[in-house]
Amino acid sequence: MYKTFRISFSLKNTYRVNSILYALKQVPLLKKILPERLYQSRGLKIFANVIAAIWELITIFAGKLLYFLLMICGVGLLYENLPTDQVFLHILLCLTMVGAYANTTVFDPTRDKYYAMILLRMDAREYTLTNYCYATLKVLVGFLPFSIFFGLHQGVPLWFCLMIPFCVAGVKLFVVAYSLRNYEKKGFVYNENKLPKGFWVMTACLMAVAYIVPALGIALPSAVSMGVMLVFAVLGVFSIRKIVTFRHYRDVNQQLLAQVVNQMDDLKAQAKTTSQKAISTDTSITSKRKGFEYLNELFIRRHRKILWQSTVKIAAICLIVLCGALILLYFVPEARPDINDMILNWLPYFTFIMYAINRGTGFTQALFMNCDHSLLTYSFYKQPKSVLKLFRIRLREIMKINAVPAAVIGAGLALLLYVSGGTDNLLNYVVLVVSILCMSVFFSIHYLTIYYLLQPYNAGTEIKSGTYQIIMSATYLVCWGLMQVKLPILVFGIACIAFCVLYSIVASILVYRFAPQTFRIRT
Repeated sequence: MYKTFRISFSLKNTYRVNSILYALKQVPLLKKILPERLYQSRGLKIFANVIAAIWELITIFAGKLLYFLLMICGVGLLYENLPTDQVFLHILLCLTMVGAYANTTVFDPTRDKYYAMILLRMDAREYTLTNYCYATLKVLVGFLPFSIFFGLHQGVPLWFCLMIPFCVAGVKLFVVAYSLRNYEKKGFVYNENKLPKGFWVMTACLMAVAYIVPALGIALPSAVSMGVMLVFAVLGVFSIRKIVTFRHYRDVNQQLLAQVVNQMDDLKAQAKTTSQKAISTDTSITSKRKGFEYLNELFIRRHRKILWQSTVKIAAICLIVLCGALILLYFVPEARPDINDMILNWLPYFTFIMYAINRGTGFTQALFMNCDHSLLTYSFYKQPKSVLKLFRIRLREIMKINAVPAAVIGAGLALLLYVSGGTDNLLNYVVLVVSILCMSVFFSIHYLTIYYLLQPYNAGTEIKSGTYQIIMSATYLVCWGLMQVKLPILVFGIACIAFCVLYSIVASILVYRFAPQTFRIRT
């Protein structure tokens, strides 16, 4: 079994290393430095292996840290009227039950499994058992330090903190054993990536019990939560025998991995079909404009469903939330000081909200799939004059689309500020509205600029730019980090407006300088 695990781990690591090397080759500054025979470079392979090893450690510990920090302890701070240990164990129990069937490892059809068991014909039983043992070991090792640290901080006894990793692993073992037994009786192969509707309903119920019930002042007693978790550990011990003695792993994996080869083709076909359904086929749609203005207006009108209709729905939801907040302030006047303080000092928080509701990603994806995907094959379309002119036209359109919900949010926040007690400085109202609109403008420029400078899609509409993905991830992390910042409206608002103006100038220069060379279909 050790040989099987070593080969499978080497196969997975090679796949990961090659992905890292490919991503490095996509970085513009490194593209000219790195050698043509990149995958034959021993030094780069060692470097990629080091990164792969670091990534493996991150997968073991970082995810567990965020799990405890954000989903359990972070949310638990909201329930101040309940004992901390009671809330901690209550949420942990519910989330553990969700993870038991949503993250099994055994029933996750991945490409490395396909390569190993289907293409290389490795022993399916040995491959599954060794890799599942490794995955279970990662659960135990990853959970242990954070179970102790966060558990003790929340008042959970040390002996149970030490048992938490075994309880989590135990319920996962039980679900796997039950699914294998179900296959023997009914021939049903469980796929954790395609959960039946009943599991989604159960997930919604468990999440509601985890987070909504404590908000009502109700949580399971600590003794009950610990008792159920300990039962999970016992069930896991009894489940090991079924997992080890199961003899049909090849049959299960053949059914599970049958569609892996065509998985990407199916996803692309589904995305294309969905995109086509969203495009209006009304032949009466036309325009009186000329040139690229004509092309743009036809595109906007035929894609109104996925551009304007969605932004109108977002604006309507924002308006409903605003009305709900006004009603709350009317019936619960004691909440006014808290709302007033939040608006005056938590403006950075709305950066993440504007990031979440902006239509930049959907707009650029629609542009490529239903317009640029075909037109970039023509030389006239890639001329500098054409690229820059169309960039200006599209920037105007995406700014108009994103401005609708931004105007609702900006005006709504100003109204809430006034109703909740107002402010002595009238400039706060102006800066509040303008800064929200500037955030909208920033994200409009940001996504379109990155699209033109990096153009991440290939002819198969797959994202093939590592730099693009890094920038998108960095954008998310910065916006998420700003949620933790408290600054007065005038300080952050003026800084936000100035940054937006500066970014607009820089983005325009970069597009003017580089877009004619970078705006192309990737190979």
